[in-house]
Amino acid sequence: MREDTKRLPSVPEILFVLIGFTLVMYLFIVQFGISIQLALLATWGLIMVVGLKIGYNYKQMQDGLLKGVNDGLEAVLILISVGALIGTWIAGGVVPSIIYFGLSVINPSIFLLAAFIICSVTSIATGTSFGSAGTAGIAMMGIGASFGFPLPLVAGAVISGCYVGDKLSPLSDTTVMTASLSKVDLIEHIKSMLTASAPAWVITALLFLGVGFFYRGDGDMSSATQTMASLEQYFNISWYMLIPAVLVIALLAMKKPSIPVILFGAVLGALWAFLFQGKSLLDSVNILYAGNAIESGVPFIDNLLNRGGIVFMLDVIVLIIFALGVGGLMERIGILRAIGHYLAKWANNSGNATLATIISGFFGNFFGGAAYVSIITASKITEDNYDRLHIDRRVLSRNTEAGGTLTTPMVPWSDGGVFMAAALGVSTLSYLPFLWFNFIALIICLIYGYRNMFIWYTQPEAAPAAKRTMSGKKLNLS
Repeated sequence: MREDTKRLPSVPEILFVLIGFTLVMYLFIVQFGISIQLALLATWGLIMVVGLKIGYNYKQMQDGLLKGVNDGLEAVLILISVGALIGTWIAGGVVPSIIYFGLSVINPSIFLLAAFIICSVTSIATGTSFGSAGTAGIAMMGIGASFGFPLPLVAGAVISGCYVGDKLSPLSDTTVMTASLSKVDLIEHIKSMLTASAPAWVITALLFLGVGFFYRGDGDMSSATQTMASLEQYFNISWYMLIPAVLVIALLAMKKPSIPVILFGAVLGALWAFLFQGKSLLDSVNILYAGNAIESGVPFIDNLLNRGGIVFMLDVIVLIIFALGVGGLMERIGILRAIGHYLAKWANNSGNATLATIISGFFGNFFGGAAYVSIITASKITEDNYDRLHIDRRVLSRNTEAGGTLTTPMVPWSDGGVFMAAALGVSTLSYLPFLWFNFIALIICLIYGYRNMFIWYTQPEAAPAAKRTMSGKKLNLS
């Protein structure tokens, strides 16, 4: 097939793919109850039909598919590592001890705020939303269930906190990747994000504080006491159970590579299960793959603590591979480039440019299934708009994180959405209304765009007149 026979997809062809994708997902998942993995696999054929029509052969499309999968393999390796970590940290008493001590010191009325803050600090210190949710997040779910909070609400507080660090931490791969793709210094990128994330964090904290008082202002501790007794019965609870967690957080904070550090933490968990929880050495090692198994007689404890292991993540891994394949195919046949061309005609001011970036990021998560894909679509599809409008790329990087990173856990088949649902035991659509930090940060970015607030220009004369002058003097916007 000659290169000059290829062309970009037309609007009807793009709509065929987008509408067809949505229809397939609805019919497979909602109407017929078929697995989401098969739904994504079916969309490969849908996209290939368009690819063949516009001049690509199967080998060329397969190469694009494989490239899409390859670009997201780091996320798959992290999932494998975190799955092993979850299993051994439960069996080794790390997570049960965190739950126990949390129930001992956290007042129910401020629990949601505490969960949000603890997950925020953990994710900023470690730079990983997956690792934070798989450790501190699971512990917060156990504490919240003991206090009687609705689990989707607790999951909302946990995930909101986890994505604070995933968005802001200099240790986060998505933060580094966004700065790199946007051609912005990492620290300048973080400073730019703080203009939206800091007020969003404060507003979110106040909301969780208020809702916490509404739900558990009576401070009832009866269910919490029962949970603590059950944990003491089945686990050795002690301060030294927390050593693996402290070591892993410290190593990640020292900017050590996340995958070997998480695997090291998983091995420590297996060692703790052998040394302190009465597990045989063989069983402790096997937990790395098979996960933890316990029959406590308390249903929610069994549901919470019977998880983890590499096998726990296999369905998630298959789903993410299929989703990455969708993104790779759409990139290969030019759907992303075509959409970028159409958006460029519309994004003629800072507000529309911001909205275009956020939509492009969500597009990457919805049709590409991974944060890595969404960051690429958000930055690469819309970067020319910012250059044409002489808007500093710090604004592009801020909006890319908003549209890419923050929308990841909102999509049920994205890597973030699938992982959070699996790790926390709450479906994506159930916790979605409570992702308050994510939604508020998105809204603030849009307000900034349309109100020309915290929008910096490479050429001051390109700024709107109201922003160029104040009391008759030209502002320095660089």
